[in-house]
Amino acid sequence: MNIQGEVAEGYEAVRDAFVRNFEVLGDRGAAVAVYRDGRRVVDLWGGTHDADGTDPWTAGTAQVVRSATKGVAAVVPLLLHQRGLLDLDAPVGDYWPEFKAGGKEGALVRDLLAHRAGVPALDVPLTPEQAADGLSGARAVAAQRPFWEPGTQHGYHAQTFSWLLSELVLRVTGASLGSWLAQEVTGPRGLDFWIGLPQAVAESGRVGRIGAAPPPQSAGTLRTRPRRNVSEAYADPDSLTRRAFAAITPLADENAPAYRAAELPASAGIGTARALAGLYASLLGDTEDGPRLFTPETTALAGTELSSGPDRVLVVNTRFGPGHMLHSPASPMLSPTSFGHPGRGGSLALADPESGTAFGYVTNALAPSVTADPRAQSLLRALRTAL
Repeated sequence: MNIQGEVAEGYEAVRDAFVRNFEVLGDRGAAVAVYRDGRRVVDLWGGTHDADGTDPWTAGTAQVVRSATKGVAAVVPLLLHQRGLLDLDAPVGDYWPEFKAGGKEGALVRDLLAHRAGVPALDVPLTPEQAADGLSGARAVAAQRPFWEPGTQHGYHAQTFSWLLSELVLRVTGASLGSWLAQEVTGPRGLDFWIGLPQAVAESGRVGRIGAAPPPQSAGTLRTRPRRNVSEAYADPDSLTRRAFAAITPLADENAPAYRAAELPASAGIGTARALAGLYASLLGDTEDGPRLFTPETTALAGTELSSGPDRVLVVNTRFGPGHMLHSPASPMLSPTSFGHPGRGGSLALADPESGTAFGYVTNALAPSVTADPRAQSLLRALRTAL
């Protein structure tokens, strides 16, 4: 395996783990980046540009990162809160009156961000075309009766998070979430991450194709199969688990130009590992890409637990802050202070205030993992040894 890039002295274990991901854990094309105290100390890539191809992954290769998009998208409402434009303790209906329908008038903005809004699924799923049209999703979640009283329980809003967050940001700013992110966050820092892929980038050929990659036999004793109750929840078409992930039916072609161009902040973000790590680093302090984004108070808020315990959708114990997933046995990160988000199938990005570290991992080989992919976890274990 021809691994490209650099690691700073002391971080060689991360490179070794990255190589092993290809040799043992089935990676086809991937990249990993790490920032420490604002400086990039790991920047590696290797394998193929497409999961089903032979052209090499390059320094600028970007990929769909699925739910790792949620962590990037969550930066937007937190910045709006920091600027005094969004009150996390206000009812969602104060900004979006239509959302009060069906018994959701008590849902607070913090409930929406922490997967407590009660609408993880839809009675009538949306088609991929409806999901991407910028109108149907918001209308559907506004009209949907909640599956529990908002604020009383939590359950992962796997797909509906797209329309909840997009519409909230639109009502507050008058701009789409993807355009606001590009103008205020990623663009000024030169970070290659998009929620709604620009046509020019799409035509550049920089974005690779993702594809399924079952765990190889060589994974040895690594535990890759979920517990029985989790498997049963995913297998039952009537379970809230299946219904949450099936809020878009049939499944969208994630490699299709229309899907890549759609602003779906729950699942369709596209970017590089370097951009993910750089963005999370900017939540902790000044970086080589630009000045600090979050105040210390907002950084602390991002890691504040709002939801914990049994997750009505993921059927394991999960922890969430206002938009980010937090460190837990179901989704291990660098330390108990970490906040970030995994993407189903492998990608992961996070910030760790305790060590001043930010991490981004992107892959085109999608494994059956949901919150704790063996490849990302192997890289985190190696990184801990360097900190």
